[in-house]
Amino acid sequence: MAYMVAIAVVLAIVAVGVVLGSWRRVVVFEYERGLEYRDGRFTRVLEPGAYRRWLRRTMVVKVDVRRRVVAVAGQEVLTADGVPLRLTLASSFHVADPATAHNSVASYHESLYLLLQLEVRRVVGASPIEGVLARRAELGSALLAACAEPARALGLELEAVDVKDLILPGDLKRMFAKVVEAKQEGLAALEKARGETAALRSLANAARLLEGSPALAQLRLLQHLCDHQRQHLRARRAVRGGPVARAPGLIVSYARAG
Repeated sequence: MAYMVAIAVVLAIVAVGVVLGSWRRVVVFEYERGLEYRDGRFTRVLEPGAYRRWLRRTMVVKVDVRRRVVAVAGQEVLTADGVPLRLTLASSFHVADPATAHNSVASYHESLYLLLQLEVRRVVGASPIEGVLARRAELGSALLAACAEPARALGLELEAVDVKDLILPGDLKRMFAKVVEAKQEGLAALEKARGETAALRSLANAARLLEGSPALAQLRLLQHLCDHQRQHLRARRAVRGGPVARAPGLIVSYARAG
């Protein structure tokens, strides 16, 4: 009888061990979401926390939902007028729908990379080189608007797309440098012409004032003579090193014009 009891106890312990071994504790961290599969079929998304699941029928796949960055580097793209450009994109995204991201495609990262590649060729290829350079700051926004909805279909939320580098061919760089130089020279010539026009306008106004007031002309002449004499005396003092005597006879009286 005791022998039978011992065997029963051993069998019970083994059974309990088998049952406990068939269960596993799964911890889903704050930056993760768990995808629960039962008998190979997706059942639900597990929020952060600790769970116990039976290994024989249940499997949990963890998906990281933190922000990620994907770089699309060295893309050779032709503009609408056939000019080759080399672009580098930088985009950030996060997994918004873990079930769709994991179940719909084999690799959502590679799918997003390909989506950005195709879209940058479409956007840049629709504009000539002048338009691309003029709207360089808007290319990122245009790519974001074009890729946002297809990315949501992959279970992703595209947060930002920026053009990191835009490289022109060497000969085209030199041509644009010459264009910029010519523009700057033209602006400088325009400013010089404006200054000369303003000076001529000022002389014309002064001539009209002198023509209408002869006394003003005499006063301007006396002022010029005084300035000239003052400069002459300063020059003599600088040469001799002595004090400057007041110039005799240069007493200017201004009569009030009636």
